[in-house]
Amino acid sequence: MAQGKEHIPDDKTRLLVKSLSAVGIRYVDIAHKLGINDETLRKHYKQELEDGRIDANASIGNTLFQQAKNGNTSAAIFWLKTRANWKETTVTEHALGEGQDVKGINILLVEADGNKT
Repeated sequence: MAQGKEHIPDDKTRLLVKSLSAVGIRYVDIAHKLGINDETLRKHYKQELEDGRIDANASIGNTLFQQAKNGNTSAAIFWLKTRANWKETTVTEHALGEGQDVKGINILLVEADGNKT
């Protein structure tokens, strides 16, 4: 775009920006497509950039949620780890020789928010 020429958004460019943002196209590439710089893009299309990203995340989130509800174990595990703060833990057991007594056991409980109890 020629320097000094004002960019005026219209319905067509607003829809294009929202659509490209929704599929993860970089801002600099969206700006190039419109013939403007990324600063002008953010100035005139802030709402479309945010709405596109939010709508796409909501759509994928809904698909993941439905997959988890329908028995997709991987989707359910991912959902619980990212949304319910579940995590996997590793337990290491040490075997003593036959006849040796265990000297003590330490137990550490961790709440869902990561705080130790």
